[in-house]
Parts: sequence; C-alpha cells; structure tokens
Amino acid sequence: MNKVRYVAPLLSLAVLFPTATNVLAEPSKNIPVEKVEFIGMATPDTDDERSKMYSEASVKVTYKNGTQETLPLEYKSLFTPSDVINGKIAGATYDVYGKMITKADGTPYISSAPDSNTLLKVHGKLYMVNHFESLPKSEHGNMSETMMLNTVEQNKETGELTVTDMTPIDFSADGGIWVPCAGTLSPWNTHLGSEEYEPDARAHEANPEKSDVTAFARNYYQDPNKIGNPYQYGYVPEVSIDEKGQATAVKHYSMGRLSIENVKVAPDNRTVYFGDDGGYTMAFMYVADQAKDLSAGTLYAAKWIQTGEENGGSAKLEWIKLGHTTDAEIKVLAQNTKFSDIFDTTTDAEYAEANGFIRTKAAGRDEWLKVKPGMEKAAAFLESRRYGALQGATAEFNKMETVELNKADNKIYMTMSTISGGMTANPNDPTDDIRLPKINAGGIYEMNLAENQKDRDGNKINSKYVADEMTGLLFGEDLAVKDADGNKAHVDKIANPDNIVYSEKMRTLFIAEDSGNHVNNFGWAYNIDTKKLSRILSAADGGEVTGIQAIDNLNGFTYLMAASQNPGNVGYISGLPSLGNNGKDFKDNK
Repeated sequence: MNKVRYVAPLLSLAVLFPTATNVLAEPSKNIPVEKVEFIGMATPDTDDERSKMYSEASVKVTYKNGTQETLPLEYKSLFTPSDVINGKIAGATYDVYGKMITKADGTPYISSAPDSNTLLKVHGKLYMVNHFESLPKSEHGNMSETMMLNTVEQNKETGELTVTDMTPIDFSADGGIWVPCAGTLSPWNTHLGSEEYEPDARAHEANPEKSDVTAFARNYYQDPNKIGNPYQYGYVPEVSIDEKGQATAVKHYSMGRLSIENVKVAPDNRTVYFGDDGGYTMAFMYVADQAKDLSAGTLYAAKWIQTGEENGGSAKLEWIKLGHTTDAEIKVLAQNTKFSDIFDTTTDAEYAEANGFIRTKAAGRDEWLKVKPGMEKAAAFLESRRYGALQGATAEFNKMETVELNKADNKIYMTMSTISGGMTANPNDPTDDIRLPKINAGGIYEMNLAENQKDRDGNKINSKYVADEMTGLLFGEDLAVKDADGNKAHVDKIANPDNIVYSEKMRTLFIAEDSGNHVNNFGWAYNIDTKKLSRILSAADGGEVTGIQAIDNLNGFTYLMAASQNPGNVGYISGLPSLGNNGKDFKDNK
C-alpha cells in the first residue's frame, strides 16, 4: 500500500456482511444454500455517492430445494476512528509504556489508515484484531503504529456486531510494531499480521541520527536520544488471545525479514506464503518444523522461469533454500548486528566482478554485494531479499500484495497491484527474469500447489503444498485516455488490487482496490467458476479499501470484513444468507 494521505479521521474499519436470516422469507430460513451469485452495483454518479462508502449491490441465493431469492446488500455504520469506546480513543497511538502519545496541546494523534481486521472466537467470546498502518509524518516525523484488540458482541438473533472495548496490543518486547499492513486468521485461531516496508539497514547505518527508524524509536520510547535498530522490524507478528481476553504478541524472526503485506498458511499448518510489497520484491515460502508453530523453520525464495507473457504472464517456479533457523537465534542476531557486519560493498563494477561481488537490485537498490564469511545465516534472515538475490532468486516483482488460499482447488492467489517496473523487460536489470507487458491496473495470479517437489539443489522440500507454477487469473485494463469521470482504468474491471480473501463456500474471491486509476476504489466479488466479476462496494473518493476477511459461518452468520483508509466509515453491509451449521466452521480456542 503506497498511499498515505492525511485527512480528517473519518474512516472505515470494518465492512461486515451478516446473514440475511432476519430478512429472508419464512420458507427459506432453515434451507441450506446451494450457491450465491453477486449482482453488481453501478459506479457512483453523484457527489453524495462519491463521498461515502456504500453498497447498492445484491446477492441472488439459490437454495438446495431449488428456490431462489434476491437480497439487497446495505451498508450500515458501526464506528469511526476518534470515537470513544469504553474510554478508549479509536485510532490513537501508544508508546512503549502503553501510554497514549499526545500532541503539545494534549490531543491524541489519530491514524487515518486502519487496515487488517481479523475476527476471532475465543472461549465463546468474539474479538477483532485490527491494524492502524500509519500516521502523517508531516506532524511528528515517523510515529509508532498501533495494533488493537477489540472486544466484539454479536446479536444472536440478527448477527449484528458491536465493538464494546479496545486495547492496544503490547509489542514492547520487540521494539514496537512497524507499518502493520494486512493480516489473516491462522488455521489455529491466532492473528498473523505484518510489518511492511522494512527499514533499509544500510541507509540507517550511514546516517542513524536522521533515519526513519530512529525517529520511530524516539517517539515510541519517548526518548530524544534513542537510536533505532532497523533489524527489529520487517517480520511476521502473531497475536494469540487467552481465555481472559488478554493478547500476547510475538514476532517470528525465523520467517525472514522483508516488506510483509500478509502471509497465508497452507492446510498442513506448516507451509506459509508471503506478500512482499514494494518494487523489486521477491516471492518467499516458509516451511515450519512443526505444525501450528512458526518459531522454527526453513525459508525459501523463488526463481521465476518465464513460460509466457500472455494474460499477465506465466512461469515455472524454482525454490532456492536460504536457510533454517529459530526465532530465538535470529532475534539475538537482530539485536547485535549491523548491515556492515553482514556485507562487503563496493561501487566499482570492475573491482566487484574481479573479487566475487554480485550485482543485485533488491527493493530497487542497485548494489554490488558480497556476504562476509560466516554471516550467511544473518544475511538470509535479516536481509532476506538481498541474500535471496545473491543466491539467484528473482527480485523483480512489483507491488506484490496479498496472498490467499483456495483449499479445495489447491491454489494460492497472489495480487500484483501494478505490473510494471521490474516485471517488464529491462536489459539493465541484473537478471531480467520477468519480461511482461505493462499493466498499470495490475492483476491477480494463481499458483498451483504440488507435493514431492525439490529445491534448486535437488533436495526434497518437506511440504505437500509447494507452488510449482504461476499463471495469470484476472487483470485490469488501462485506458489510453481518461474517461469522462477521470478514471484511467476500465471502470468495470479491477484496478490495482490489494487485499484479497477467498470464501470456500461461496467459491468467491473478494478483491479490495488501492488504486489511483479509479476515481473511487471498489470492492469486488469474483466467482472463480463462472468468472463473473461484480462490484459490491464503493469507497469514498480517495479512500483505499483494505482489511477484508471472509467468514463463511460464525454462529450461523456469514461475514465479509473490510476496511477503508482516507476517508471512510466503520460499518457493515447486511444481506448475505447463512452458509453454516451452528458455528461449527469457525474455530474457537477452548
């Protein structure tokens, strides 16, 4: 997510699709659903519609007895940041002591950038973990961000959700939370978050006093002399909630350090795929040693071996093992290592070629690098993208966003918000593995998962869910000239997809836009069987749709959660039918 624009804090934190049980005709109440079909809404065409988050879409429900009905989807307000809930201010930021950070006049800093929303059920109670991705640097420099635990109540008759309390989640053991972006619910009922745009340790070491990570640390620790440590940030945070509703957070240092948009866990509860956001990024896979435990494992990076350029391109994927480690081992390294401890560098190409240096362009940094003897593990897990590039992995993906799983079809979906930069042919790139036609509006890829796969060195990968090929699925369409409303991409197709989530029961991929190519960003429903794309949500002008989560069944109700940044409104859309069987599909820690 590349836009941070400050506006008054009127934002959407959650778009929820509760069931239509309370609005269905009497004969349909207890009849199982066979399928759903989304009927899209028109684009906003009045100033009022352009300035708000709303839905005028509907859903046609086919029941297993053959009957059908069409149900309207309606957006309803829930809450906005800066609202006070049980004495807590939504969107506020906190220091290392858990104290709200305030301006000189005593008023709080309020984030206008909520992102991930993960609803969890723990011992029969509901909680929601949500991220506040950023605050405007113009006011304060680089401020610490916040991840919140919200207490949620569900109306047992209607499915309506209400937030009754919120508490900041404590990351003081790991230096705070850095740019928390998207997130997901793990198969074992914890929240897996993200730390996007990891700080550049080389730039920090060159001028630590002026680096963003030092500004962050001084705000977080409330210490004007504090010098930040970039190797504390860029990991997968995991939040678990106990029977008392207390949240515990850890960072998984063994999963590597990169610009994490989100992660997704395969059905074995061990294999994890990443979204690595930004320019010249990399596809990573992590295989944990044990199921439901991400504290130790093996990290791999992919090499794209292109097989075609049509429909967004296609490739075989070759996996390169970067290393194996534990959280504890890398956390110690993170606390005691500098960039210059890991790499030798030079700017002299002739000298570099004669002395074993390799040219890389990871994260867009054109560098000649060489790993110092004995520092391979530090390089692999503290500088995963740089090290991956040195090992031959492809560091040319552009705006790689969310990854999502389709269990029934054994596929991983991956968004590429913009297919440009390193993904287009460029003979000046160090490797130029990816050579595709430019699509500013971006698209979504699918990766097939296979077993009995080997890494580049011929060693078996200990997973049955290894992505072996990647092909285009769904793409936007750039316009040669803007349309009459100012859209630069086809308004009836996706533009710059960001967050995606998949509903197994609806066979539907939900897509959230973060686009400057559509005047209003939209939320979409894409049926992977019929290939029908339906616009189901419109955000306010300039507002990014974020933080979606699909829940097929929670106590007999179905939800799709989302968020909107700059601006928006906290709320939900009512209308979807019940898809479950008394809540058995939604996990509960008991």
